[in-house]
Amino acid sequence: MAAQGSAGRTNQKLRTRNAIVAAAAELSRTGREVTMPEVARAALVSEATAYRYFPDLFSLLREAIAGQLPTPEEALASVADSEDAVERVAAATEFLLRHVLARQGVVRAMIAATVVRPAEAAARPGLRFGLIDSALAPLTGLAPAARAQLRRDLAVVVSAEALFSLTDLHGLDPEEAVTSIVHTAGTLTRAAVQAAR
Repeated sequence: MAAQGSAGRTNQKLRTRNAIVAAAAELSRTGREVTMPEVARAALVSEATAYRYFPDLFSLLREAIAGQLPTPEEALASVADSEDAVERVAAATEFLLRHVLARQGVVRAMIAATVVRPAEAAARPGLRFGLIDSALAPLTGLAPAARAQLRRDLAVVVSAEALFSLTDLHGLDPEEAVTSIVHTAGTLTRAAVQAAR
């Protein structure tokens, strides 16, 4: 009988944990702000219970969004046959920024957590780097140092941080911000390609 009680408690803990993760995953898809109290409400548990399972929102969100990101190949399917680095970078940039806009609540929460705990930054999803590398893959003729520099330059621009700087600080609407960042990423790529000729 005691073994059944223990198994029942273990199963209940697993169900509670899964409900918290599922609630966080669902909220992450809404684009709205994601907080631990909101996740707890959606999971029908107390905030204290949510914190018993996850020490912080970052840990919970990291698990909740695992597997939700597309591969770079899936993201760049529309330009898969293109050898034009500028076109591929534009597609990668637009894809990333639209993904960020659709899930900006969770993206902002992940950025905020890693700003105050820089050691956690490596655990943040790194979709941008895979997209940049995939977009640049057909680009031959760039010296390794020039490719590395272009990759770094694009990482600054092809980012949620750049998008939020333009929308939050500069006051652009999201469409204008996306257009501006796509233009900037294309300009950087075009300049690197021309310099390599």
